Amino acid sequence: MSKQYFVCLYGGASDNIADVHKDAVKELCGNLAKQGFSLVYGAGATGCMGAAAEGFRENGGYIMGVTPRFMGDFEDIFDCDNTIKVDTMAERKTLMEKHADLYLIAPGGIGTMDEFFQIVTLKYLEQMETPIVILNLDGFYDSLLALLDSLIAQKAAGEKIRTLFDVVTDIHDEKLTTLLENVKQ
Repeated sequence: MSKQYFVCLYGGASDNIADVHKDAVKELCGNLAKQGFSLVYGAGATGCMGAAAEGFRENGGYIMGVTPRFMGDFEDIFDCDNTIKVDTMAERKTLMEKHADLYLIAPGGIGTMDEFFQIVTLKYLEQMETPIVILNLDGFYDSLLALLDSLIAQKAAGEKIRTLFDVVTDIHDEKLTTLLENVKQ
């Protein structure tokens, strides 16, 4: 049996995120499913999370959703191939990290930032080597990148921070293609 490779997507569940972002995430995730990747994510049915799941579903990809039991009070849950219910957000992140072969940071809000900073911190502390890719679609994460540059300039963070993740501005970026190929080697 061949190994199942999981893309862990962190992104917002808000349907208020611009359609251009949701459309790009759906297209990217459809392409990932066609390449044989599986999805592990927060199980949301709307926003960038829902777009990712739809992209995988429409292209025959496997979808694992991980959600705290209480999350259904805040967002709709996608009908995943495997939905795992946990008690806390911390458990959710730990379980998603356990399966991740590559992280994609799609447009999202405070929850997405929490997830991003946790994995960057883990990578900084050499607790993982998993590639992290920020999807800076249409400049969505320009402010985040400026914040990180400011932290570096003020000596609150080291230059190493910028080496812990890649940034792509287009879902067809060759850098992303290369990272995905490397995951399967």
